[in-house]
Amino acid sequence: MTQGQIVGWAHSHFGKSEAPDTEALMAEVIGPALEHAGVSAQEIDGIFVGCMNNGFSRQDFQAALPGMVAQELAMKPAVRLENACATGSAALYTALDFIAAGRGEIALVVGVEKMTALPTVEVGDILLGASYRAEEADVSGGFAGLFGRIAQSYFQTYGDQSEALAMIASKNHTNGAGNPFAHMQKAFSVEQCNTVSEKNPYVADPLRRTDCSLISDGAAALVVASPRVAAELKRAIAFRARVHANDVLAMSRRDPTAFDGARRAWAGALEGAGLGLDDLDLVETHDCFTIAELIEYEAMGLAPRGRGADVIRDGTVARDGRLPVNLSGGLKSKGHPIGATGVSMHVMAAMQLAGEAPPAIQAKSANLAGVFNMGGVAVANYCSILERVK
Repeated sequence: MTQGQIVGWAHSHFGKSEAPDTEALMAEVIGPALEHAGVSAQEIDGIFVGCMNNGFSRQDFQAALPGMVAQELAMKPAVRLENACATGSAALYTALDFIAAGRGEIALVVGVEKMTALPTVEVGDILLGASYRAEEADVSGGFAGLFGRIAQSYFQTYGDQSEALAMIASKNHTNGAGNPFAHMQKAFSVEQCNTVSEKNPYVADPLRRTDCSLISDGAAALVVASPRVAAELKRAIAFRARVHANDVLAMSRRDPTAFDGARRAWAGALEGAGLGLDDLDLVETHDCFTIAELIEYEAMGLAPRGRGADVIRDGTVARDGRLPVNLSGGLKSKGHPIGATGVSMHVMAAMQLAGEAPPAIQAKSANLAGVFNMGGVAVANYCSILERVK
């Protein structure tokens, strides 16, 4: 199978954007991504757009919008993918499958979402579309409420981990302060994150505002190419392995604190790559809420069940630790425009491997990176192992 390689990218600033819609957000990244890759719009064989929408925008048919941004793209085969918060990774993996099938040699992947134009209550209801509404739609606090329940259950079994969650939030905000693409470029101390206050109230007990990712607008784009084409271009980041693993949608039918789908995705990716966690130089993981990152430490194999707090306390996942996690600031600081998130995470990891990350967050001598992006409560789980080729 011919695995596509990342040959270029672009990333908008995440946050509350003045761009009026997803078309304008796409326009911020499509041209720059093509230029960064060193290919023209005419050379693109297929377009893969990740956009959850589900009511964020009255304009749907998002796959056709790149053709409105650049006329040369209007006649290219294009499709839109949706897979909850893993929408961007779904678009990327479909583009890679397109190349692997021999249907084309260069693909454009665009992840995008415009979220901030709607009131917070409406945003929360739209996001609940990624839950099992038959059982979970009445939860107080929307998706924060679902993860609040997970945190409560985890705490009941393994003890109160509020301080560990505050340490994760502080780590990611400290990292994000050096990322010019991030929604919130401001460091917070552990004490600030661990203190309930008017500025940091409970959103869904025991989760505080600093435990929750941000409602954001933004776009990110990747150009992926066959190895034959990539060999002639300036840079190439290969997929040493990639795995998509699913779990049951309804939380009532599984242990929602286990993230079993995430565990299987990580195990499959590491086995497929022939690597262990110690071989990786960094990880970008899906911290939609700090409790998610904590449990993901366990799912990836950094810590046993119930001991995820150990690796934030001992510095394993810190910037200068054995395995830095979320040098970009993660979703917590960088922001979480749903359709763009998975693409953004791969862009951030690819930047690190190419030595092109913003200087304040650039890792030293990074050659291998893990990316984990999930949709829903660890329902759709995507894990990539990226390796610098050149």
